[in-house]
Amino acid sequence: MNPILVFIDCQDKEEAENMSRALLKKRLVACVNILTSPVHSLYFWPPKGKFIEETQEIILLAKTFDEKWGEIEKTVSKIHSYDTPGILALPLSHISKKYLAWMKNEIS
Repeated sequence: MNPILVFIDCQDKEEAENMSRALLKKRLVACVNILTSPVHSLYFWPPKGKFIEETQEIILLAKTFDEKWGEIEKTVSKIHSYDTPGILALPLSHISKKYLAWMKNEIS
């Protein structure tokens, strides 16, 4: 079980909270942090378009294990308001033993 941090961009705080609850209820994640101060996102939309879209988004950070990635991606894609939600994961190379044990207990 390799710990990862899942990063999900959300349209607003309500969507982030709903997504967090859905992931927690399925025990796909041990903990979620919602960064409630909006981030300013810039990207091309539609894909391969020539115009840069700008928007404010809320970031959701979820702590879990890589074996849960597929189910997390499926769950988020099903309930997310975006056609192409940003769902990314970073490996956690350093994590305290107590926190890791707690995560395993919550998700297992």
